[in-house]
Amino acid sequence: MREQIAAYTNKLITDRSALRGEIAIAAQDDTLIVDGSTALAHLAGDVLARLSCLGLVAARPSLPFADFLVARASREESCIVPRDTETRTFLHDIPFLRREELGSDPVPTIARLLGSRKGVVVEGVGIVASGALTIEQAYINYSSVFHSTFVKYLQDVLHDGILLPGEAEAFAAFRRDWLRPLSADGLAFRNGPFTDPAVILHEIATVGRYTVERGLVDSFFGNISCRAGDVIYISQTAASLDALAGCIDPVPMDNSSTFGITASSELLAHRRIYEASGAATILHGHPKFAVVMSMECDEAGCTVTDCWKECDRVRMLGDAPVVAGEIGAGGLAKRVPPVIAGPRRAVVYGHGVFTVGEKDFAEAFRAMVEVENWCREEYFRRVELRIS
Repeated sequence: MREQIAAYTNKLITDRSALRGEIAIAAQDDTLIVDGSTALAHLAGDVLARLSCLGLVAARPSLPFADFLVARASREESCIVPRDTETRTFLHDIPFLRREELGSDPVPTIARLLGSRKGVVVEGVGIVASGALTIEQAYINYSSVFHSTFVKYLQDVLHDGILLPGEAEAFAAFRRDWLRPLSADGLAFRNGPFTDPAVILHEIATVGRYTVERGLVDSFFGNISCRAGDVIYISQTAASLDALAGCIDPVPMDNSSTFGITASSELLAHRRIYEASGAATILHGHPKFAVVMSMECDEAGCTVTDCWKECDRVRMLGDAPVVAGEIGAGGLAKRVPPVIAGPRRAVVYGHGVFTVGEKDFAEAFRAMVEVENWCREEYFRRVELRIS
């Protein structure tokens, strides 16, 4: 258990979602085990002791966006409601506690909120997230809250500008210091097309790790596949993209196998993308600026309310079409295949990016980098116009 705590502490540092030295993880084994920052360790252990779950992460995010969202909220609000797919599907909303609400002992209130939600923002403290059965689940829920508050804050700045003292300086530091240039430079891709299953499994696992290392996915969300003849090799549902060894299923194109049971929930979308595009590989990630920009629509007088599933328009972000569609319910399988064949890339409203490769993963990976870089540049262009 202590090895797992160390591993997920390192993941929080590596993916830059939490500050080194301000992380604590608690786990219920035969006894309660807590490790990390002293102050946060006490909080994590005391909260977990009140919950019927097995893991908990309490950490200070590497960016102040969650705290800014709390400070920008009206006094009547008690939760953050981002519009991205991860929030809508897995988190629903993110409750928060203001500094003045913490009192001398915030543990009972945090535990109560975690009784019905997977994560909570505690102003001035950080993000606290629980995992029902594993430390991994607590890490995933923390990562999801970090991702959703990141996306929500960027949207709010784009719409409302800078509102708080110190916010302009923090936003500038984020752009200058936290963001890194995004490219495929230095990555090694094997040349396809692939026929050897061992090579396919190795390449999918390698590209999954690249996707995580370059920040093109949050926690584990996303999926990867490769088609060889009549078989789709696809990452399993809920598999961490940087740990895909043993988590890739070979599924016949005609679905004449039970392997489809554990395969990604977007297996149907992958199958139809292959049929429509003739591609050999598919990469699906959740790069943050593409998620933000996918939800920016300038159409006036539109009567659609649930844009993420009801919009039938195809918008463009540079050369990438943007479509709506429900995840895991066949919506993406209807909307993405018709638009991806030509541009070899497509963005899903509030969700992420699909890219394809003609022979191997090099083209698909570079296409995702290009989409995210275009969205990053367009985002800051619009922000500069908004706050200038």
